[in-house]
Amino acid sequence: MKYLLLKHYRGGPTPTVAFEPMDRWTPEEVDAHVQYMHDFAARLEETGEFVDGQALAPEGTFVRYDGEGRPPVTDGPFAETKDLIAGWMVIDVESWDRAVQLAGELSAAPGPGGKPIYEWLEVRPFLSGAHTGTE
Repeated sequence: MKYLLLKHYRGGPTPTVAFEPMDRWTPEEVDAHVQYMHDFAARLEETGEFVDGQALAPEGTFVRYDGEGRPPVTDGPFAETKDLIAGWMVIDVESWDRAVQLAGELSAAPGPGGKPIYEWLEVRPFLSGAHTGTE
């Protein structure tokens, strides 16, 4: 089964450490965090469990088609994914338990001072097969 491991800029339900945005980290701390992510992905490539992953820039906007002509662009006062989603990784593993295990490991990526940040990661299974309203 494929799962999405979703990283958030603002953490999860209850932060376990004081959240400090990455733009306040030293370049060395950012490099160590990114290297951890790369090493994690490389290890999963070796086991065949890595599908894809990307870090996302904080810029973005909502766009909606509104009939003929140019679609309106909004950047409203509501929470947007650009404020929330930092990046993602797609894994292909044998079970939910394995997905949760890997998310736990990824949660320990280093942050300020080289200490694990223990960030919350959202784990979501891909929808598989045809889905109907009765399922």
